Amino acid sequence: MQVSSLNEVKIYSLSCGKSLPEWLSDRKKRALQKKDVDVRRRIELIQDFEMPTVCTTIKVSKDGQYILATGTYKPRIRCYDTYQLSLKFERCLDSEVVTFETLSDDYSKIVFLHNDRYIEFHSQSGFYYKTRIPKFGRDFSYHYPSCDLYFVGASSEVYRLNLEQGRYLNPLHTDAAENNVCDINSVHGLFATGTIEGRVECWDPRSRNRVGLLDCALNSVTADSEINSLPTISALKFNGALTMAVGTSTGQVLLYDLRSDKPLLVKDHQYGLPIKSVHFQDSLDLILSADSRIIKMWNKNSVLGPAPRWCSFLDNLTEELEENPESTVYDDYKFVTKKDLENLGLTHLIGSPFLRAYMHGFFMDIRLYHKVKLMVNPFAYEEYRKDKIRQKIEETRAQRVQLKKLPKVNKELALKLIEEEEEKQKSTWKKKVKSLPNILTDDRFKVMFENPDFQVDEESEEFRLLNPLVSKISEKRKKKLRLLEQQELHGKEEEEEPEGKPSDAESSESSDDEKDWVEEVRKQRKLLQQEEKVKRQERRKEDQQTVLKPQFYEIKAGEEFRSFKDSAMKQKLLNKTLEDRLKIEAKNGTLSVSDTTVGSKQLTFTLKRSEQQKKQQEAEKLHRQERKKLRRSAGHLKSRHRRGRPFH
Repeated sequence: MQVSSLNEVKIYSLSCGKSLPEWLSDRKKRALQKKDVDVRRRIELIQDFEMPTVCTTIKVSKDGQYILATGTYKPRIRCYDTYQLSLKFERCLDSEVVTFETLSDDYSKIVFLHNDRYIEFHSQSGFYYKTRIPKFGRDFSYHYPSCDLYFVGASSEVYRLNLEQGRYLNPLHTDAAENNVCDINSVHGLFATGTIEGRVECWDPRSRNRVGLLDCALNSVTADSEINSLPTISALKFNGALTMAVGTSTGQVLLYDLRSDKPLLVKDHQYGLPIKSVHFQDSLDLILSADSRIIKMWNKNSVLGPAPRWCSFLDNLTEELEENPESTVYDDYKFVTKKDLENLGLTHLIGSPFLRAYMHGFFMDIRLYHKVKLMVNPFAYEEYRKDKIRQKIEETRAQRVQLKKLPKVNKELALKLIEEEEEKQKSTWKKKVKSLPNILTDDRFKVMFENPDFQVDEESEEFRLLNPLVSKISEKRKKKLRLLEQQELHGKEEEEEPEGKPSDAESSESSDDEKDWVEEVRKQRKLLQQEEKVKRQERRKEDQQTVLKPQFYEIKAGEEFRSFKDSAMKQKLLNKTLEDRLKIEAKNGTLSVSDTTVGSKQLTFTLKRSEQQKKQQEAEKLHRQERKKLRRSAGHLKSRHRRGRPFH
């Protein structure tokens, strides 16, 4: 919690202060709380009042004691007890939650609408029951007198689920293609649904008939609004018996009295973003509308009211707070990229506790960073200090004596801008044109003439190819200024052509300028190619003169070295996809594809053998042939069949 002052107005921030990064371990957090005074004195209204990734929906129970919030990723719900100012429980879900509603006064009965068409019921102990609706749902409302849940979504039908009977009832058939939002009036039970056609249909749950239709898309278009698409209904909220607020997808909020089809008030957010939600603040008589960028409170005094009863001590705390600058624990860490680690020589710390991976880089302790930075370049701080002192001296000199001199950086560009400014001041045509700010006097571009890092490299390829075009454009600009001066002196209209110069001559002159520019670009390109050729020849000579030292390579166990060419081919094969490798093996004959009788395909692979395996196989083959020659037949030992009874 923190207090700040802006334009003599005190602002009390309930969620501001020294925050702790999520990736810090519990041990590190406890250590910071012990030694850091700012963290120890931090006031948390509700302990762990946060969502790890994204919070999608948040609601307060009807008795005001519990705050329930859903988030992703992973899908979960968290319940906070305002009496205990802490997290009461957390449950993980199977899929993301579109919206949810508490059926009881506390958290004991909750209904969730998921993005996979499932409706999930939770009791005080946890998960209770799950069912599914035919189409994807976008919103739902609960009708207390009949115990019916009304679901709207990507369908023209409004599905009704009766919780007393435990079954679906006949749906309501609307005239819309799809329905986005819905709400039920708590006074008389009127059901309203907002459609993608920009209409609001009102139904009586007792007779299940439509009793009203509002065309909000037509009424949302005003003289000041800029609308490029059809406004659809994105938010809907009742207040009392006769008031209804409607939000559109184009950023308008309409306030209706149910007795009239014309809006009482149309409020435009001026951002063109869909209205996410609309709420009524009865105690301060405010209407709050929110899109993805801002929250608007309508034409009311935005003074803070009294604190809720569960945190009434805020009234005493706000008087004791002092104005302190905002600080975070992230100031104790330095964000570095992998390239920064390479420059500092700390790539070996990747994966260690000294570096914490975050997005496209790492967080490291700021003390370690400064220490390594000082070791890498011990004179960096002294140079930085001298540059700062030199800049301060030059600034004070510039304030005392105004010298008209060129800057140290980009002198040619500054001289060119000064000449163009002088020509504009001399021309009489400047009276008809709005004066544009000069780059030299603009604070946004002053670094370009102070920091040497912004020096234009005239020897670069890009500059040499672009310079002919820039010079031609500046010449054309000067010619145009001179032409307009002549028109002003002769008193001619701007549409007339200058005397002695027909349009054909002007077009021929422009075509000649284009030809000259093309020739200049070609000339520069040829020079660049020649320079590149000379550089290649010099590098080739250096390579020939250098003596290469022998390099030794270690062969892995179980592999046989044949040649560098084979290892290079093996590495190329490993980088190729499976399809390409199969094609190469099919060409080499190590793979064959054949069709079977049942319509499937059969792949036959021939394993590659090394030279040692081939030699061993040839030796075994010769050995078998020698043994075959020396083998004597044992056929004569075979007994013949004798006549008579067999011997037992």
